[in-house]
Amino acid sequence: MSTLEENFKYYLDNQEELVKSYNGSVIVIHDLNVAGAFDTNGEAYRFGVKTFGEGNFLMQRCSPGDKDHKVTYNSQVILV
Repeated sequence: MSTLEENFKYYLDNQEELVKSYNGSVIVIHDLNVAGAFDTNGEAYRFGVKTFGEGNFLMQRCSPGDKDHKVTYNSQVILV
C-alpha cells in the first residue's frame, strides 16, 4: 500500500495529465492511481473511507499550479 506522501508525489508528477481529465474535481488517489473524481470534498471523503478505510487514501482538488496544495500563512509579529 502506498503512503500519503507517495500518493501526493504521484499527483505532483502527473498533475499536468490529471488536470486534463479531472480539472476542478476532487480526486481520490489510492496506490498511485486515481480511484474516483468528485464534485465535493464530502463526496470524495465518503467514497475513500467506504472503499479504502480512513487514512488510506489521498484527496486532492485537481487544478493547475500549486494554489490547491500550498497555503501561505501571514502573521503580524512585532520583534522588540
